[in-house]
Amino acid sequence: QERLVESGGASVQAGGSLRLSCQASGLLVDRACIAWFRQRPGRGREGVVFTYPDRSPNYADSVKDRFTVSRDTAKNTVYLEITNLKVEDSASYICAAATGSRCYYYTDWSLFRVYGQGTQVTVSS
Repeated sequence: QERLVESGGASVQAGGSLRLSCQASGLLVDRACIAWFRQRPGRGREGVVFTYPDRSPNYADSVKDRFTVSRDTAKNTVYLEITNLKVEDSASYICAAATGSRCYYYTDWSLFRVYGQGTQVTVSS
């Protein structure tokens, strides 16, 4: 059974950093397209970074200077490091996975096949 489990969310002050984890089972993170989305209060779901088996990740313009994604194949986990956290980063961060050659083009939430439950990040000023 394919499954994604996020962790690492916390309540932090603006300017701090966090590393979120997305641990996969039933699929290999280095053979799947893994995306991080965030759901902010009163806003739609936003894709912040998309990773691919053999290409550099694609970041949303709004986060590329502060978000860094990495992958640990031994732990089958994808990490999202967020630095210089801002109040507007407060959101539920959710990872999603898709496989197949077409996943390289996926940016829409609905096209992914496996979803985590999300991890909450709350940033205070």
